[in-house]
Amino acid sequence: MRNARPVVALTSGEPAGIGPELCVKIARERLAARVVAIGDRTLLAGCPEVEHVALAHPASPGRLDKANAAYVLAVLDRAVRGCLSGEFDAMVTAPVQKSVLNDAGFPFTGHTEYLAERSGAAHVVMMLVGGGLRVALATTHLPLAEVPKAITRSSLAATFKVIDADLRRRFGIAQPRILVAGLNPHSGESGHLGREDLEVIAPAIAEAAAAGIRASGPIPADTLFVPERLRQADCALAMYHDQGLPVLKYASFGHGVNVTLGLPFVRTSVDHGTALDIAGSGRADAGSLLEALQLAVELAQAA
Repeated sequence: MRNARPVVALTSGEPAGIGPELCVKIARERLAARVVAIGDRTLLAGCPEVEHVALAHPASPGRLDKANAAYVLAVLDRAVRGCLSGEFDAMVTAPVQKSVLNDAGFPFTGHTEYLAERSGAAHVVMMLVGGGLRVALATTHLPLAEVPKAITRSSLAATFKVIDADLRRRFGIAQPRILVAGLNPHSGESGHLGREDLEVIAPAIAEAAAAGIRASGPIPADTLFVPERLRQADCALAMYHDQGLPVLKYASFGHGVNVTLGLPFVRTSVDHGTALDIAGSGRADAGSLLEALQLAVELAQAA
């Protein structure tokens, strides 16, 4: 056990969204960790411990401001530095708004990719946990038209290794079982509905199995996510974002947790966005952020 009472960095996310108020809400909870909220102290009044990062411009709930884009990234960078140095045992992230970061000139596709680049991780995998499920993604934030060419035997091999290693190391599963979804309807119908399943995914699964990784498939996605199959698995691997996540979010929305596998530190996050339409109203549900924090503590203690 690394730390009986881990120190967790809690990044407050987009200042115009619900992230800051969610951080304040969960600060009232009794937690088995020391939680350091990172962001502008004016947004985080009520959090017991705040590491101040100054806004570039005053924030208004629900109103995005490109002037604060660099601030959002500075908050993340501070948490990454602390995790890499050992100051923090884990980081939990409130949601950011990708569009305003891109509009400000930052090529930001998501936390997963950004944290991988900042930490020097060779390969990371996005996995959501909730509703009794673990669903990982072979590709993350890509237009659907770009998904097939992004799925290669080498990328799948790296994905299998990361999932297997982190389920063993962080989740304590001795022999993880991974069910792999096909890309095409009916997993390509023997090549008649696309050849990716036959020529890329199936050989990658065979190579992983030969290396001792308990991966099986490809299984048509419309029959993979049924209770009988899922009972035989520790994780399902979907080929793209909207193949796997609708199932998990249906089972657990508001309480799901996003976990980045393959990083040199524990990172969890919420399963929802910035909810600009209700920011500042006090109606935001802190359930997912609380679940993310509790899971981060468990994973940090197991590391």
